[in-house]
Amino acid sequence: MFNSPVDSGILNLPRDSINEARYLGKSIASAVHNKIKDLSTLSIERASLRMLGIRGANQEGTPWVNIFTEKCLSANLIQNGVLMILAQVCKHTSMNPQQAVEMVSENRIHLNDLIEVNGSKEIKKLCDELANKAYQNLSNKKKERLNFINTLSSGTKPYLYVIVATGNIYEDVKQAKSAALLGADIIAVIRTTAQSLLDYIPQGITTEGFGGTAATQENFAVMREALDEVSQKTGRYIRLVNYCSGLAMPEIATLGLIEGLDIMVNDAVYGILFRDINSLRTLTDQEFSRRILSFGDIIIVTGEDNLIKTVDAKEMAHTVTASQIINYYLALKSGLKPGLIGLGHAFEMDPSESDSFLHELAQAWLVRDLFPQSPIKYMPPTRYMTGNIFRGMVLNAAFNLIGVLTNQEILLLGMPTEALHTPFIQDRFLSIENALYFKNAAGNLSNEFTLKESSLMRKRAIEVLNKAVNLLKVINQKGLFNALAEGTFASIKRPENMGRGFAGVFVKGSSYYNPFLSLLPDNATDETEA
Repeated sequence: MFNSPVDSGILNLPRDSINEARYLGKSIASAVHNKIKDLSTLSIERASLRMLGIRGANQEGTPWVNIFTEKCLSANLIQNGVLMILAQVCKHTSMNPQQAVEMVSENRIHLNDLIEVNGSKEIKKLCDELANKAYQNLSNKKKERLNFINTLSSGTKPYLYVIVATGNIYEDVKQAKSAALLGADIIAVIRTTAQSLLDYIPQGITTEGFGGTAATQENFAVMREALDEVSQKTGRYIRLVNYCSGLAMPEIATLGLIEGLDIMVNDAVYGILFRDINSLRTLTDQEFSRRILSFGDIIIVTGEDNLIKTVDAKEMAHTVTASQIINYYLALKSGLKPGLIGLGHAFEMDPSESDSFLHELAQAWLVRDLFPQSPIKYMPPTRYMTGNIFRGMVLNAAFNLIGVLTNQEILLLGMPTEALHTPFIQDRFLSIENALYFKNAAGNLSNEFTLKESSLMRKRAIEVLNKAVNLLKVINQKGLFNALAEGTFASIKRPENMGRGFAGVFVKGSSYYNPFLSLLPDNATDETEA
């Protein structure tokens, strides 16, 4: 076991418990990495094509990257990696990658007529050249983006995170601009319902969607352009969020990198538990997608808040802490530095319970103290919101106060009409006004605050931490995949050989080659352990 120099924070948490939790999290993440390191997926291969710059779809709207990857699968060549196959097509035809993908997809070239299954040094060299050129283009785009950001103010923490979800990207733009001008720092475009179950990325600008707007490259670009206009107008950089999860997770990460997104909601466990996505598929996809996001300096935010939306938040708080610790080390294994690992938690305890505010405060401080370098995202009350909008304002005010007091970095603003309808612009105004009041009136409150050793909050935090450690011991012994299969989280059982997308997982062949695996970051260092 290692000794972590992490500060035990205002809660003065037991160092032995912190060290043991971190040791177990690291062990669990290493076991996951070792299990998936020889696997790839159809979505990873498609993401690799997208990084080369392959775009577009056929007349039916099926993306070229999907068709080409399926052709490789049908020809029993996928185990070599699509980039090696594409490089061989380019060599034999003297076409560029876009042309070659389209020709194969339209059956004007048949892979089995051309492909040398084991490849050659010449083919591998061409594959490297294509990937290196793409990597340089992506690096240049990232530098341009960072240069733009550096000309503007970053705003003050906690950053106010506001959701838009009309289904129409142009209406989303109107609401996003309004929220940004009112004081929002981060705009999240909610993805249309069930898009996480699509094993492809829709094409083009979309103006219809149920519960949200389709996550497409074109929609990303429209919203990014709009927020850049507001950023220049206000002199304050407005960050853009979308969802990087589901069956096309690595592809969405690639599109987020290309189109200048700042934060992506990225969590495999949510998809496993609540969308029945196969655990092998999505954890393999998650590792690759996080390597892409690490390269782009894109913050991830995770979905642990969902673990207490269907169970008692007080009794099951330790499952959130355990999941955060595992997710943190999975992210490090994927190349993300601590400053890019935005772990999620939520204000979801029953407000009618005695001392519920103190228990919420203890949980928020526990998260903050355990992950001092991470941009924590704090989620507002939703489960116990009712049609009483005045009660809703009180609960959101309590949430904002805790967020400011415990130095949360990102506050996802609750709406007083949460239980009634999709929020109107006026609802966002009230929520932003509420949060800005606490940022201004209580911004330095944490500097004035200390806890007694015998305080209820400290006792509660230590209890949750110790229960999380015990749960991590069980998961470490069983392995994360077995723990998921047995219903350890949210009482939902997800076996590793079942679930959506399992057919899209394959074992890499002896000739498998993907140069992006060498180019993208991996295995970052936790600076608190240095």
